Amino acid sequence: MHVGHAGAKDGKGHFDLTIVSEEFAGVTSIQRHRMVYDALAQLLQTDIHAVRIKALTESEK
Repeated sequence: MHVGHAGAKDGKGHFDLTIVSEEFAGVTSIQRHRMVYDALAQLLQTDIHAVRIKALTESEK
């Protein structure tokens, strides 16, 4: 990905997530991403530099 650039030099990682949950049913893609970012809020401050999110329902996987 873009390891080694100025924004990642503090040691925070890059992550690629696939999350399957029925909590995403009837929810837009942007709303799903907001839900995931809310759940990761603390880690985004301490351990995560970049995250790619694929948020699906069981029927979408």
